[in-house]
Order: sequence, then structure tokens, then C-alpha cells
Amino acid sequence: MMLHKDVESVLLSQEKLEKIVKSLAKQIEKDYNDKEFMMVGLLKGSVAFMADLMKRVNLDFSIDFMVASSYGSGTESSGRVKIVSDLTLPVQGKDVLVVEDIIDSGNTLNFVMNYLMTKGANSVKVCTLCDKPSRRKVPLVPDYCGAEIPDEFIVGYGLDYAEKYRNLPYIGILKRSVYE
Repeated sequence: MMLHKDVESVLLSQEKLEKIVKSLAKQIEKDYNDKEFMMVGLLKGSVAFMADLMKRVNLDFSIDFMVASSYGSGTESSGRVKIVSDLTLPVQGKDVLVVEDIIDSGNTLNFVMNYLMTKGANSVKVCTLCDKPSRRKVPLVPDYCGAEIPDEFIVGYGLDYAEKYRNLPYIGILKRSVYE
């Protein structure tokens, strides 16, 4: 594997990511067996993770996507959340599993969870690939967590900086010189 010139080091290798996805899928299968559930991916960062996760969950479910943002092109949350693109399917009466690439401040996810409940979801749980609890601004603990990570700016496997690096097959720590 070739390290991208802007990446300082690999935090989660492609092999480690595959193990994480497989483990999370097993937990989800166990918990959502016999439930009518929907996976809701938060775009754009969740795409790679959700695509792999969907293939591993051996249950019937629907999928949909939302775009909710508090970042823009920066590295710090603005604190103001807005829904840029809403769901196309109803969540009324469904158990919703929000699939997220990373939880940082928790502001966006907290907003989305409350929003989905007001839309009539039976329940809303969260599956995140990466969790950065040291940066949390709201009390939020994911129901399913792939990896707890240090307070570093990460890219790859769907995660970006200014819309770049999403296609890296691993998650790496971005060199500070790139974004400072």
C-alpha cells in the first residue's frame, strides 16, 4: 500500500477496516433481526463505510441518505446544523440506524437523531466508523462504534478534507501542513 504524500501515517489499515465492518454487521444483524429497519447514511463521508456494511448485513432493510452539515470546507464544526438534502423515504414506524463516518462534536448527529424522531421513527440508533469522544460538545454515545480515535484530522475511506482524499483505501492522519 502506498501512503499518500499528504498523509502522515495510517490510523486504520484496509485490513483493520474490513474486520471492523464485519464485526459491526454481526452486531447489527443480531439487534435488528425481525425488525423493519432502515439504514440512513449521512453523506458524503459515510458512503464507503455504508456500502461495505450493507453488503455484510444479512437482513432485509431499506436505505436512504441525508446531507446534514455543520462544517462547510473547514476543519472545525460551525455549531449550526442544516439539512442540505432530506430523505426520500418515510421513516414513520421504522427502526432507523444512522450510519456515520465519524462523530466529532456530536452536534450534527444529535440534530439528525432528533429530526428523525420528529418524523415518526420508532427508534434511532447510531453506527459510526470512528468516534472522537474527546471533542464531544453534546452527550452522545454511539450504539455501534468501529474505533475510538485520537483527536487528529483523519482522511480516507470516505472521510475528506475539502472534498479530497475520500478514495484512500485506509484511514490516515492528514499532515498538519495541509490544513493549517
